[in-house]
Amino acid sequence: MTNDQKVAALLIGGLIFRVIIAILLYPGFDEAYYFLYTQYLDFSYFDHPPLVAFTTGFGCWLTGEVSQFTIRLGTLILHTGSLFLLYLTGARLFSPSAGIFALAIASLVPIFQIGFGVLTLPDSPLIFFWTASLYCASWEFFPNKQEKYRPKRYQSSYRLAILGLLVGLACLGKYHGFILGLGLIGFCLTRSRYRSALYSPWTLLGLGLFFLAISPILIWNSQHEWVSFRFQSRRGIPSGGYNFLDLFVTFLSGIGYLFPTLGLPLWWVSLKTFLRNLSVKLSASKLKKSFGDRENKQADAIQQREREILILWVSLPLILGFTWLGGYKQILPTWATPGFWGATLLLGQAATAWKIEHPRWVRRWLWGTGITLSSLLLFALLHVTTGTLQKPSQYALFGGFVPPEDDPSIQIFDIQQLRQGFAKSSVLLSALQNSSFVFTNRYYLAGQIGMALAPLAPTPMTTFDRDLRGFAFWSQPDHWIGKDALYVTNNLFAQEQKFIDRYNLYFQSIEKIGTVPIKRGGAVIDTFHIYQAKNLLKPYPRPYGNK
Repeated sequence: MTNDQKVAALLIGGLIFRVIIAILLYPGFDEAYYFLYTQYLDFSYFDHPPLVAFTTGFGCWLTGEVSQFTIRLGTLILHTGSLFLLYLTGARLFSPSAGIFALAIASLVPIFQIGFGVLTLPDSPLIFFWTASLYCASWEFFPNKQEKYRPKRYQSSYRLAILGLLVGLACLGKYHGFILGLGLIGFCLTRSRYRSALYSPWTLLGLGLFFLAISPILIWNSQHEWVSFRFQSRRGIPSGGYNFLDLFVTFLSGIGYLFPTLGLPLWWVSLKTFLRNLSVKLSASKLKKSFGDRENKQADAIQQREREILILWVSLPLILGFTWLGGYKQILPTWATPGFWGATLLLGQAATAWKIEHPRWVRRWLWGTGITLSSLLLFALLHVTTGTLQKPSQYALFGGFVPPEDDPSIQIFDIQQLRQGFAKSSVLLSALQNSSFVFTNRYYLAGQIGMALAPLAPTPMTTFDRDLRGFAFWSQPDHWIGKDALYVTNNLFAQEQKFIDRYNLYFQSIEKIGTVPIKRGGAVIDTFHIYQAKNLLKPYPRPYGNK
């Protein structure tokens, strides 16, 4: 196969596999919550910048349908573009073979496949513009792909302006984009050859385009007391004492999400490349001492190491920083993964050298990892959708092993069943259509409930809790005074009388009007309980947002 055929096969094959998962996998908490972003389009949001609203809404607006597949359509398309840009970046910085290996590795890593390539999350637009920024930087700082003799001086170009815009768009995906920008600045500061880029007129234009790109975030936050920056900074600032056991658990968890046969090589290659470049001063005199007067080899070595340093500057701060933060507090697995995404370029380069010496080993490594991962992911998908390990389930293997009440996977459920339960019940459907709003007791439940009910009636969805997230900004607290509502919750919370007692303080009356069972493998795994809440007497208190 030619290189182009290999790239096409990896992109198309990976897309088909991810489409299958996107069609079958029920929507998760965050995904359904981001669907509600599409109901309240704004410059930005409490928890994230605005691009996730557009990637989530793309498929729904295009098809007019609300389903787990349509909310993921934008992600499926964007991630395919991210993979292609990753290949192009690897091919430019190192070689076409390194680009293909990086593409293959990134297509296999499970947290990349699912977190960046299937689920509708802020990471999808972040990674697309992150990779586009790297590709643009590869052209700006290394314009001659096959350069043997470096020009004496670096000449800045219009690409610096484009780079500023792309970094700004990455920030519109997720606040990690600011770390990307700092990494690029760090690269220029520490490389004397590229220091002039920092005071180039093109950089000034790029800075203007960067602020233009992030202006929606700045405008929204300036109107809401900079609440997003305060919320995210609290999550990322260390608190309490340091626990080295938690650090070790964070490290092992990260390897698990990457998958050991890929996670360990990514760590090893990243650290090895960092230590090698740390120990070698990149100067002409140092390299001449190593290579004598062979200027071609000297220039190649300088170019090689500076390309590696570019990748390290945008990758290691995330990899090391968030892993270290795990010793202070629990971190989300996606926080460090953009760093590992960039590190796939280094692993792709290393795999190219390994292939020359051990072609059979490299082939077995990638094929074995691919077959194992695909099998595990499909098996997990079967369990989540049909209950292959559930006891009881008509699709259970060996009679099943885990009862639903002990299975956390039941939190991801078929929202179509909740939708159909309302549609088939005249009592529930009438109550939904005649209510001024629907509320629940947890913001993440509100996303799933809101996504299920959206096609049935345009009834606003909210949550009455201390952790309100975006709901604190999507309505005024006194907007529904004197109005009726539906309270919808599941088994986990319906069994706690404290919620009904709490809400009785705010409504004239609350009466249960029905239930909707959720089944998997023919067995009921959860039940949604629906209450009619009459006459909101006073606003539910909000710790932040519109008060």
